[in-house]
Amino acid sequence: MKTTQTLKIACLLCVIVLQAVTSGGQTVAKVAAGSDHSLFLKSDGSLWAMGNNNFGQLGDGTADNDNYNTNFPEQIVASNVTAIAAGGYHSLFLKSDGSLWAMGNNNFGQLGDGTTDNDNYNTNFPEQIVASNVTAIAAGVFHSLFLKSDGSLWAMGNNNFGQLGDGTTDNGNYNTNLPEQIVASNVTAIAAGRFHSLFLKSDGSLWAMGYNASGQLGDGTYNQTNRPKQIVASNITAIAAGWTHSLFLKSDGSLWAMGYNGYGQLGDGTTDNDNYQTNLPEEIVATNVTAIAAGYDHSLFLKSDGSLWAMGDNDDGELGDGTYNQATLPEQIVATNVTAIAGGSDHSLFLKSDGSLWAMGDNEWGQLGDGTYNTTNWPEQILPVYNQISGQLSGQLLGTGDMQLSFMGIAGANYALDRSFSLAPPNWVPQLTNPTDAGGVLVFTNTPDPTTNNFWRIRSVP
Repeated sequence: MKTTQTLKIACLLCVIVLQAVTSGGQTVAKVAAGSDHSLFLKSDGSLWAMGNNNFGQLGDGTADNDNYNTNFPEQIVASNVTAIAAGGYHSLFLKSDGSLWAMGNNNFGQLGDGTTDNDNYNTNFPEQIVASNVTAIAAGVFHSLFLKSDGSLWAMGNNNFGQLGDGTTDNGNYNTNLPEQIVASNVTAIAAGRFHSLFLKSDGSLWAMGYNASGQLGDGTYNQTNRPKQIVASNITAIAAGWTHSLFLKSDGSLWAMGYNGYGQLGDGTTDNDNYQTNLPEEIVATNVTAIAAGYDHSLFLKSDGSLWAMGDNDDGELGDGTYNQATLPEQIVATNVTAIAGGSDHSLFLKSDGSLWAMGDNEWGQLGDGTYNTTNWPEQILPVYNQISGQLSGQLLGTGDMQLSFMGIAGANYALDRSFSLAPPNWVPQLTNPTDAGGVLVFTNTPDPTTNNFWRIRSVP
């Protein structure tokens, strides 16, 4: 369904009227964030991807040419995808028949297809790895985990710190390029970090294996382990693994964290002292946390009221708070209606209850999917695209050269004005953000550069 809205640009003696196209379509249902790429599912089961594709991790059939990345979402699979996971430079997904598929970097065997050490160890098309009965997936930087319907845990890829949990590490063959069974039954959830792995059992116990130099396993030591080790005995409901830190939720809605805290990613209020990490779980938030996600050095969580909170590294604006300052305590980013979150290396994604996709942070490879390569420290809406307007400003500029834009939007909603000096390609620069009034009317006043063509866009913001 398409509707139109009108943007009126008045530059003193000239008036230009442009049409704004509002596009409908399927809502976004799930998100995943890798190092420099992003994946999402739509409600029709289609898989979409954007960002870095130098190893074929987007699965679009390209990789080794000059245009191996994309800054717009592109459809990879048309239907029947049910789950997604984005690793360092590889991607995994499940189909409705329980089959596991993979694409991207495979230098350690993380795709699980039986290859690694030949000249063609990557794949830029999805390939089927397991034919049926897979129920959950997780992707680390160079390793992968999955669960089967019988509750068994399987792993493949890099194992130099024991992150696969198979009892090996320090021999010449510490990686595996085929899935191997690690735990036979009763595993219910999995998470994969850089060099460590977490999983839950049906009794609510938390288990961990792999690298532990920052205490990310939470066992009270800094010693790595190549076998699963029980960390907490019961009442754990959700887990997330970052680069060198870990998060988990308890059944009472409390948020707990352990591991590296050099940027405040644990959210305990500390960072720049000698004790900036912890090897035991510590409680960060006492109640009402419902979902968690861990990026490279930042963390995200949701509360039961639908609010989005963040802490940790913010050098690229990945917290979405309008600054580039790290946060050592959780700060609220969006007040309501957030339903899902994902943390990449230096970017973040989230969904709202209307099925819209939002993003913030690093965008060097186009991983935000907004059509630019510009970093943003505010959440910006990626999909659905609505109330987005661009047009060329022309006419005579007199006096101060002020320009007034009047826009009819949704009453009480927030909109941002962006400017670009070209559309080939556009380089949208945020100008200001305003809410509409009770009638849905919004007026922007800005001063264009009379020596250039100016293109303007209005977009929705949280």
